Amino acid sequence: MIYLLEDDDSIRKLVLYALENQGMSALGFAEPGEFWQAMQERTPELLLLDIMLPGEDGISILRRLREHERSKTLPVIMLTAKNAEYDRVLGLDTGADDYITKPFGMMELLARIRAVLRRAQGPEAAETVLRAGELELDEARHLVTVCGESVSLTAKEFSLLRLLLQNRGRVLTRQVLMDRVWGLEAEPENRTLDVHIRTLRAKLGSQGGLIETVRGVGYKLV
Repeated sequence: MIYLLEDDDSIRKLVLYALENQGMSALGFAEPGEFWQAMQERTPELLLLDIMLPGEDGISILRRLREHERSKTLPVIMLTAKNAEYDRVLGLDTGADDYITKPFGMMELLARIRAVLRRAQGPEAAETVLRAGELELDEARHLVTVCGESVSLTAKEFSLLRLLLQNRGRVLTRQVLMDRVWGLEAEPENRTLDVHIRTLRAKLGSQGGLIETVRGVGYKLV
């Protein structure tokens, strides 16, 4: 089941038609109140969430979802008419899995939905501990330590560090990192990656230098 929270009637009807035509079950809501009521009865497999909504904006809704155990890992794709980089970065940093800017093509939207669902429904991560220097990442316990001391990371920072550790010694391009961590298939110049690398290095303290910049290409963990 896919939920769509979109106040524009024409867009909502068009998206619901496209989803159902692809054999996907979907429910649409014009107001946040209707959506929250439905969430009490059932948690969907994925949420398509508009940013500009009456009463409560999409970013606020996303923050509330990430604060609750039942919905903190719910895949969310933001739908927005805004083109400013700030709005895209804010949605991603708040916990969105992907975004798509209006007006969008139905084929692209369906492709992004399938991609996000594939990642969400993939095999469980192996219960392994990844190490480099005095840095340790325990996937099973979702725990990162530096020199034996626990380090608090956001979900995106944890995913980024895990990907770098899994590919230790290999250069990962900006495009690959954005696609694997944020679900973006384009815009490798989006600066949110650099911001996350910078804050991740700072949080890792003495081990932050393990993450190296490969100019013009991407990053690697040595």
